[in-house]
Amino acid sequence: MPRLAARVSRIDSSGIRKIFDLARSLKDPINLSIGQPDFDVPPELKRAAHAAIDAGRNTYTLTQGIPELREQVRGEERAVTGRDWTGEQTLITSGVSGGLFLAQLALVDDGDEVIIPDPYFVMYKHLVRLFGGTPVYLDTYASGFGIDPAALERAITPRTKLLLINSPANPTGRILSRAELEAVAAVCARRGVLCVSDEIYRHFAYVPMTSMAAVNSDTLVLVGHSKSFGMTGWRLGYACGPTEVVQAMTKVQQYSFVCAPSITQYAALACPQVDLHPHIDAYRAKRDLMVGILSKRFELAPPDGAFYLWAKAPDGWTGARFVEHCIANNLLVIPGNVFSERDTHFRICYTVPDEKLRQGAELLCRLAEAKPG
Repeated sequence: MPRLAARVSRIDSSGIRKIFDLARSLKDPINLSIGQPDFDVPPELKRAAHAAIDAGRNTYTLTQGIPELREQVRGEERAVTGRDWTGEQTLITSGVSGGLFLAQLALVDDGDEVIIPDPYFVMYKHLVRLFGGTPVYLDTYASGFGIDPAALERAITPRTKLLLINSPANPTGRILSRAELEAVAAVCARRGVLCVSDEIYRHFAYVPMTSMAAVNSDTLVLVGHSKSFGMTGWRLGYACGPTEVVQAMTKVQQYSFVCAPSITQYAALACPQVDLHPHIDAYRAKRDLMVGILSKRFELAPPDGAFYLWAKAPDGWTGARFVEHCIANNLLVIPGNVFSERDTHFRICYTVPDEKLRQGAELLCRLAEAKPG
């Protein structure tokens, strides 16, 4: 049997994927675990994809992405962040996950420290470890899941390379205000720390949302089409940031992904034709439905965006034990220790039909009445 690389032992299998696999073994569960939109790819994008296939757009593209799409996303960045990124500062990636992979591989050396606000998206710490870095967790529970600049300053050492932020956030739904971002940017600028801003949920914002790139030029911003347009399996996103960083990521992409999927790139040229407001309004209503029912029994984080609720387990329960209790009753949610160094919470995803949501919320309230065994 071949000997595996030591780096593989630094990471664990995804706790989220374990729940997904479990879902397949249950009969018609109430599934509030899957973090992806429940709407299909819009017709405009399907037609554009079909047209790309028929036109023979099935070969490799430029590593950095087709020029038309790069120009389109540069226009989006001008509108959202006010940044006029150049072509050399723009890279089309295989989803935001692909962008995170390229960024970590291009930036993290053995022993480098990467500050990760806790709770965090599950992939962050594992990528840091995979590439030889050390995750440094910045606890945000006491600050309402914001980032305390003084705590950030204390966490920075001579080994600190990056700060990873996610706003709107998975799993808390928290959006960092412009003032919070400016305070964080001031610390990063003073201490020479590059900020990597994961904005995959940028379009799913229910309060005003500011990009870190709008207040800090020394930011690598990662944005995705996959969640926004219901095409998570199509794997498309982009990165904009300092020239040296993006060019290094482009070099790494040549020897890994090669390029983002060609058909998806051409299909995404139709994204400006799609009106996302009906979906965003629907998710806002779903959030309000869930908060209205669950807040009577659970302590909930303020969900400003994305499509998750971060709920504290009932008294006497750890997050993991309460999730086991839920699964035993045919209800799937994700244990909070997948996203945090604490085991006190669990994550709910509300991208399911309203009737299922109501059933799930009412069942959660009933399950909260039980005492731990």
